[in-house]
Amino acid sequence: MRIVITGASGNVGTALLRRLVESGADHELVGVVRRPPEPTGVYANVRWHELDLAEPSATSQLQTIFDGADAVVHLAWGFQPTRNVDYLSRVGVGGTSAVLEAAHAASVGHLLHMSSVGAYAKGRYGQRVDESLPTTGISTSPYSRHKSAAESILDDYERKHLDGGVPITRMRPGFIVQRAAASGLMRYALPGFVPMMAVPLLPLLPLDRRLCIPLIHADDVADAFVSAIEHRAAGPFNLAGEPPLTREHVAEVLGAKSLHVPSCVLGALVDVSWRARLQPIDRGWLDLAFSVPLLDTTRAREELGWEPKWSSVEALGDVIHGVAQEAHADSPPLRRRSLLEQLQRDLTKGLLTTRHLP
Repeated sequence: MRIVITGASGNVGTALLRRLVESGADHELVGVVRRPPEPTGVYANVRWHELDLAEPSATSQLQTIFDGADAVVHLAWGFQPTRNVDYLSRVGVGGTSAVLEAAHAASVGHLLHMSSVGAYAKGRYGQRVDESLPTTGISTSPYSRHKSAAESILDDYERKHLDGGVPITRMRPGFIVQRAAASGLMRYALPGFVPMMAVPLLPLLPLDRRLCIPLIHADDVADAFVSAIEHRAAGPFNLAGEPPLTREHVAEVLGAKSLHVPSCVLGALVDVSWRARLQPIDRGWLDLAFSVPLLDTTRAREELGWEPKWSSVEALGDVIHGVAQEAHADSPPLRRRSLLEQLQRDLTKGLLTTRHLP
């Protein structure tokens, strides 16, 4: 098959390439990214195209790239700079629109879109939901608003093409982690002056005791995508590891003592420190952690034959061990997090949250 993957060098993209390469199938793999990686390791047997999906010309360029594709997997998304919400919207919402228009124009056989638990409506925290819950998002989180808007674009397309059009799969996973993404995740989550190795050494975990979220390993997300491609399965699919991740699970993995701090207090601290430019995560991410529902994955298990190989606690342990070892992959989004390099970029190009591009 000819499979085109946007965001192919990121967290899930790297896991998906690994899964496709290990399968031994003779696929033609095409990657669309803003910064192509060096053609080594899992990134070696991929034809790379350099493209920022926020650019006005993205649709026409994608149409050429998508020509003859059996499947397009749309993973590309932006997480930083958090202060440039307009750019993040153009990448996520505008990029999804460009991918969909190009896929339709090129008569792509199958489009698989990376949505998120963050697209779901607020109000069912700690409760399991199936794929019928409205995807109206959480208003205080830019990430959630954009994932919701992307789903609306797909809804509009399917309403207009009831008798045809490109079959669309929507994956709605919980929070996604893996060892190879440790440096990339920490680069976007930690201030430049905090070393990665300090995280696993925390003696106390100040967190609301209510925490209960869906978490999943990137390898299990990749398995679901491959199964959906093989089954040509359309529609939405929830993906999550078991059990739901709690504060006590996090404390256990970190070897830390948990300390109850209400989410409203944590939210205020995150907001103040973000506004003071002391750390790169806006309050929306904390709001998301205490608003998203748990996920009923029955549909993925029954229709895709999918079963997560990692428990949520094992997945968290994998990424935390990666943090302790400064694990990374050989792609720009997942490269090693160098404290010196990050501080130098902050001084010469501006803080991560305010740069034009991360």
